[in-house]
Amino acid sequence: MAKPFALQTVLDLMQRRADEATQQLARLIAAEQDAKTKLQLLADYREEYARRFQASAQEGLTPQQWRNFQDFLARLDDAIAQQRDVVARSQSNTVAGQQAWQAQQVKLKAMDTLSSRHQQSETRKELRQEQKLVDEIAARDRSSDKT
Repeated sequence: MAKPFALQTVLDLMQRRADEATQQLARLIAAEQDAKTKLQLLADYREEYARRFQASAQEGLTPQQWRNFQDFLARLDDAIAQQRDVVARSQSNTVAGQQAWQAQQVKLKAMDTLSSRHQQSETRKELRQEQKLVDEIAARDRSSDKT
């Protein structure tokens, strides 16, 4: 009978950690996409608002309306700058998540290789034992044929 893989618990732990790293990477990628989408929405809204400002300015604006448009555009610019920072942080988090995932995959592959080698070794042992048994039976049959 084959001996169980002595490091099976470690292999299971590496598999769990690899699965967790995969899930974390998926969350990081989703967060990055969400941040980029928000940035694009802000940029699109700023463009649309700037067009409305230009159209209104051509028709004539009071000084108060002019200030309101300018203030709101400035706030949109601030929001866009903040969202760019969020995107940059999100991208660096995703890169770190990818590196963690890759490191986990390397560890898992190493442990999986050890497990495969153990299985192959156990299979070879079993085959040798079976062959030895077959040889013994054949030797007994030959010796019983001689008598």
